[in-house]
Amino acid sequence: MELLGPEEIERIEKEFPAGLPSRAILEIFRPHGVRLSEATFRKYVQAGLLPRSRRVGHKGKHRGSQGVYPVESVRRINAIKKMMAEGLTLEDIGRSFVFYKNQIDAVDRGLTDVLEGFAEDLAGRPFGDRAKRELFARLDQLRERSAELVRDVANLGSAVTAHRPDEEPENRLGA
Repeated sequence: MELLGPEEIERIEKEFPAGLPSRAILEIFRPHGVRLSEATFRKYVQAGLLPRSRRVGHKGKHRGSQGVYPVESVRRINAIKKMMAEGLTLEDIGRSFVFYKNQIDAVDRGLTDVLEGFAEDLAGRPFGDRAKRELFARLDQLRERSAELVRDVANLGSAVTAHRPDEEPENRLGA
């Protein structure tokens, strides 16, 4: 089994920023000899190791919709398979940072969606120029604070889950 390299993962993330259906994700791993079935993929999602899909409709009458998973699922599966190759169980992985990263990513996406919604709504509203500039400035500040909060939570989660019992936590946080 040959896992994906960092360059390949970055290429996939740039190529599919809107996400991928589960079958496409499975096909990414198949040439690398990574055994991953639809059932296993669903099990990872149900265990909280992978983010849930969102429904995306197809244009046209009666074309239906398709579940699309965030592209970071590829990076996450790569990490899960690496951890399993090192002898960790799904239960061990569930207690690792992979589980928390999934939740942190969901918060990040939610904040981004809310702030982008405000920006779109604000752009279409008949505010005066000064008021609009002030509100956009506040939005920019919130984007920065949001990114900082998500980064800080991720750093804390990484430090907590990587903590070994024989090591003081402040040594992990660089304090």
